[in-house]
Amino acid sequence: MENKNVGLLIVGIGAVIGIIVFIFNFTLRTVSGLSCNMGPSCTMYDTIKTQTYLSLSIVAIVLIVGFVIMFTKPKEKIVVKTIKEKKKKLNTEGLEESEKKVIDLLQNENGAIFQSTLMEKLGIGKVGITRLLDKLESKGLIERKRRGMNNIVVLKD
Repeated sequence: MENKNVGLLIVGIGAVIGIIVFIFNFTLRTVSGLSCNMGPSCTMYDTIKTQTYLSLSIVAIVLIVGFVIMFTKPKEKIVVKTIKEKKKKLNTEGLEESEKKVIDLLQNENGAIFQSTLMEKLGIGKVGITRLLDKLESKGLIERKRRGMNNIVVLKD
């Protein structure tokens, strides 16, 4: 919510509390007038005044807080935008066909794929994929990272 709306809400709550205080004060005076036999010198009237001043002070504080919030300038919103860099196409000239397939698969998978998944998609065995990835790693195109019992093949920037 904006400061203006919150301030209006607090001022409204203060006004409702003020109305309740006046209704309660009127009712107390009526009850004490009927039940007190000493007239205006009855101690109930002093208690009513104290309660009324105290409650009106609280209402005034609530109203002041509401107006302060309503008229203060809200803090500036900080907007953070993330800009995705367009990844440049890797130069795949001079690579073998199987190496090009690995690079294409990595680019389609946002630059990272499990080595076992790569084996399944290319239909190559463990030894073959290891040799293929070794070649690509020596050319500086990929990097293998250990994750538990699996390797993740990551495309280098």
